[in-house]
Amino acid sequence: MHPTPDDSLRRGLPRISRRIGSIAESATLAVDAKAKALKAAGRPVIGFGAGEPDFPTPDYIVEAAVAAARQPRFHRYSPAGGLPELKAAIAEKTLRDSDYPIDPAQVLVTNGGKQAVYEAFATLLDPGDEVLVPTPFWTTYPEAIRLAGGVPVEVFAGPEQGYLASIDQLDAALTPRTKVLLFVSPSNPTGAVYPPEQVALIGQWAAERGLWVVTDEIYEHLTYDGVPFTSIATAAPALGDKVVILNGVAKTYAMTGWRVGWMIGPPDVIKAATNLQSHATSNVANVSQMAALAAVSGPLDAVREMKASFDRRRHAIVAALNSIDGIECPTPQGAFYAYPDVRALLGREFAGCRPQTSAELAALILDQVEVAVVPGEAFGPSGFLRLSYALGDEDLATGMTRLQDFLS
Repeated sequence: MHPTPDDSLRRGLPRISRRIGSIAESATLAVDAKAKALKAAGRPVIGFGAGEPDFPTPDYIVEAAVAAARQPRFHRYSPAGGLPELKAAIAEKTLRDSDYPIDPAQVLVTNGGKQAVYEAFATLLDPGDEVLVPTPFWTTYPEAIRLAGGVPVEVFAGPEQGYLASIDQLDAALTPRTKVLLFVSPSNPTGAVYPPEQVALIGQWAAERGLWVVTDEIYEHLTYDGVPFTSIATAAPALGDKVVILNGVAKTYAMTGWRVGWMIGPPDVIKAATNLQSHATSNVANVSQMAALAAVSGPLDAVREMKASFDRRRHAIVAALNSIDGIECPTPQGAFYAYPDVRALLGREFAGCRPQTSAELAALILDQVEVAVVPGEAFGPSGFLRLSYALGDEDLATGMTRLQDFLS
């Protein structure tokens, strides 16, 4: 007699594994999906949720994909770790942009940046290993760490310090179980950018304590006001080969849907992560890889045009948010997010309600004025909101007017 689906319940076994059942849904994607569903139902929702450029992918990249789709060799399996020509181009791009020399064998091409994040932690962590996570953090980092059996240790840096974690804070969070420092600059969700001298000091601190550094550099080309991007791999040579760089084409080239990221690290780490990927997904779609090759090998003209638009919107959204009594929003120096402090709004009455958390406030804003924002709970403590300004100028202006009218 074969067991029935209910037999596991009778034996007290859960239907879903604890490991997978404990994963929280991506809050940013959930907000974006809800906004799109409401739009599809005819409601005029303005979505500040997803970190997705509103520009089309540049034509020369699309044409490279079209040409690749016509070549039969790209209709077949390719090496799990990435097309050799793309890995070589990523190595050249890394030297060009970060002055960091690597061999193509140190590159693993992944299905978007998220797979690179997961595989980095899965490769480095054993159960119980701790990862220092400067907070506010991107919502996927702690979930990927936990999936790998690791323990995320939040190190909160608030707006009063520009959302930049200090060495004293990192040192206070250090324990004998600490193995990895996660370092992200420019930051999602805050848009904060660490100054070059602070990047070097943090890298030196990590090297002296024998830590690995996993650094996400996907917003490297999106800094403003003359603020430079600084790779910790270059700024702190004392780290040696204990650095893993995560990156991708999604944000820089408006290619979120193409799903191409990469991971750079020492050969043994990349070999191990490639073994994992060979069983999980195998190669990234070849047409997308050839589009990424055109992107990383091509000019940055289109990137500069998009950046100019982001910069204009950055000033507009910060000014609008700071005009609302009870909101304080530092000016972000990178990426395309504003991260206002709304703690002074909590407990106030809006539309007959008194939201006590930023999650309740975000839900009320969506319900009352059809503006979708992501609450701070997705990125750390309550009391903050994340708004992406990678949307059209008209939508941004409309959304800000609704927020000003409602919250004022």
